[in-house]
Amino acid sequence: MTIVVNLDVMLARRKVKSKQLAQAIGITEQNLSLLKSGKVKGVRFATLDKICATLNCQPGDILGYREDIDES
Repeated sequence: MTIVVNLDVMLARRKVKSKQLAQAIGITEQNLSLLKSGKVKGVRFATLDKICATLNCQPGDILGYREDIDES
């Protein structure tokens, strides 16, 4: 199971820079960068709520699921 973070896509669609989003939702640019790259183990619902409110989108626009492909 693979959760895919599409935050960079939504930022581009909304023409919002990472720095602007980080300031708007109250997290550091470094933490936002980690979230965008998928290098976090979780995200708080409060943070997800602020992201969605700022970008005027749904959680499913930011997070997706892709089934792992067994390459054996």
